[in-house]
Amino acid sequence: MDTLVKAMTKNGAIRIMVLNSTDSVAEAAHRHHTLPTASAALGRTLSATAMLGAMLKDTGESVTVQINGKGPLGTILCEANTFGELRGFVSNPEVLLINETTNKLDVGKAVGKDGTLRVIRNTHMKADFTGTVELQTGEIGDDFAYYFTVSEQTPSAVSLGVLVGKENEILASGGLLIQLMPSATETDLLMTEDVVKHLRPISEMIHDGMTPDEIALALFDEVEIMGVQTLQFKCSCSKDRLHDALSTIDKDELELMINEDKGAEITCHFCNTSYTFNEEELLNIHRTN
Repeated sequence: MDTLVKAMTKNGAIRIMVLNSTDSVAEAAHRHHTLPTASAALGRTLSATAMLGAMLKDTGESVTVQINGKGPLGTILCEANTFGELRGFVSNPEVLLINETTNKLDVGKAVGKDGTLRVIRNTHMKADFTGTVELQTGEIGDDFAYYFTVSEQTPSAVSLGVLVGKENEILASGGLLIQLMPSATETDLLMTEDVVKHLRPISEMIHDGMTPDEIALALFDEVEIMGVQTLQFKCSCSKDRLHDALSTIDKDELELMINEDKGAEITCHFCNTSYTFNEEELLNIHRTN
């Protein structure tokens, strides 16, 4: 089971989030048939989006993250809500790029850095909050650290990682966020810099069997666990929702589906589930349209 842990140093100066997203990322990779580099990019973004979702205050709110660096992956789009439900997709799942120097998955090149990271908080207010920053490296973790520091004025360190096996299976996936609160002192800053400097890859720690709370407690002295949330890949799409969407399209377009296609098949981008509407179902929609 995937979990996200919220923690704080006892002096209230440093906020910590750690999550294990292995099952959720494995489900996303399975649904979208992603190749390893696409799996890593999608998984990193899902983990970061989950942390943003855990920051939402009101039940039922959600957050959407959109990344497009004009690389071969195209757009990465992920959503998370206050219930720990995650979903997401990448425009081109068939990307496999290896860095020739490190022999590791080249997420930065696959994402590109000629573009933006956009965060949209879908709140109960009339106007949703949107924050946009230029991509720094395309590695996603660096880009989210820049987003938090610039757009939300919170100095942050972000570690995101996905370990992909030889058979393209997801061995481990997770994320770590360390943020300095307004009360942080120079000592807190130096301590955080030292922790980040010696930090092992988050996917490596998870693959070694460490739980999110164990990782959080090991970072600093006197860390207090503030909360634990379960996570899962879960899409909100349904045939009923798509039925309602079909009811809003132009009658001429519906007639084309009925007369020429004799039905319609609609696939959800987020979870890759396909829904079929036969000719009779489309006729019923047409009559009530």
